[in-house]
Amino acid sequence: MKLKYAATGVAVLLSLAGCQRTSFSGADSGASSLPPLEAQPVPSVQSGQLPPPSGAPGQFPAAPQAATQTAAAGVAPATALDVTKESMVGNWRVSSAGASCDMFLTLTNLGSGSRGGTRGCAGPLTAMGSWEVSGKQVVLKDRSGNELGRLYKTADARFDGTVSTGQPISLSR
Repeated sequence: MKLKYAATGVAVLLSLAGCQRTSFSGADSGASSLPPLEAQPVPSVQSGQLPPPSGAPGQFPAAPQAATQTAAAGVAPATALDVTKESMVGNWRVSSAGASCDMFLTLTNLGSGSRGGTRGCAGPLTAMGSWEVSGKQVVLKDRSGNELGRLYKTADARFDGTVSTGQPISLSR
C-alpha cells in the first residue's frame, strides 16, 4: 500500500514538473514571448454498439460460454494453456454468478489433492477444501473429495470454467 502512495506521489510531482515555466518574460534578450494557448471546444461523447469484426471466420477465439461448457464436460478446450500446480499456489480473485470472493491454494497435501479454501464465496465454493491439476484443468473439490468445479488456463493470470451447478467461474490475479 505504501508503494502505491509513493508511486502516486512521484507521478504527481512529475506531472507538476511539466507545468513549470521555461522562459522569463522579457528577461531573454531577443527572445519573443509566445501567447498562452486558448481552450478548444470538446466534442460530445457518443455511445453505441460496435459492429461485428470483419475478420476472416475462425480468426477470433470461441466465446467463453462455449469453452466453459466443454470444461464442464470434463474436457479442456483446445485453446487451454498448460498449467502446473506450482503456478496455482497463492491468492486468487474469484468471479462467479456476478459475485466476487477470494480463493487460497497451497501445496499442502489433503487427500488426493492439495489444500485450498475460499473466503466470502457463495454457493458450492463455500465447501471448497482441496484442488488438483488434471491435465490442462484445475479441479476444485469439497472437503469430502467431491468435485465442485473445473477450470482451464486462458491467459497468464486467468482461469475460466464452471462450478458443479453449471455457473461460469473465473480466477484471476
